[in-house]
Amino acid sequence: MVDQDLTARSAESGHEVSDINPKRVAMVGLALATVIAVSLLVTYGLFYYFYRGETRTRPLPSPLSYSREPTPEPRLSVEPGKDLKTLKSEEDAMLKSYGWIDRDKGVVHIPIDRAIEILAERGLPVRAAKSAPAAEANHQSRKEGRKR
Repeated sequence: MVDQDLTARSAESGHEVSDINPKRVAMVGLALATVIAVSLLVTYGLFYYFYRGETRTRPLPSPLSYSREPTPEPRLSVEPGKDLKTLKSEEDAMLKSYGWIDRDKGVVHIPIDRAIEILAERGLPVRAAKSAPAAEANHQSRKEGRKR
C-alpha cells in the first residue's frame, strides 16, 4: 500500500515510475560497438588501399639526390649554449669598442653609447620640404590624370 502511494506521488511530480530496460541498453551498446568496429575496419581498409596505390605510383628517388658531400655551412651546433655565449660576447665587444669596418672607404664603428650621445647632440637628418609651386603642380597633374 505504501508502494502505491509512492508511485502515485512520483508520477505526479514527474519522476519515472519504472526502471530502465537492461536488455534494451545492452542492445544499444552492442549496436554502437558494432558501428564503431565497422567504421574502424572500413577506415583501415581505405588507408591501406590508398597507401598501396601511392607507393606503386611513386617514382624511385634519383641517385643524384644522394650526395656524399658534407652539409653546407652553417651546420648544427654541438654546444648551442656555449656558441650563444660566444656570439653575445662578440656582439657586446663590437657594440662597446671603436674599430674599422672598411679602412679603404674610411668607415668605422663606434660604441653605441657614444653614437647615442652624438645623435642627441646633432639630431637626425631631415629631408628638405618641397617648394609650394612644385607641390601644387604635382597636385594638378594628379587631378588631370584622374579625369582621363
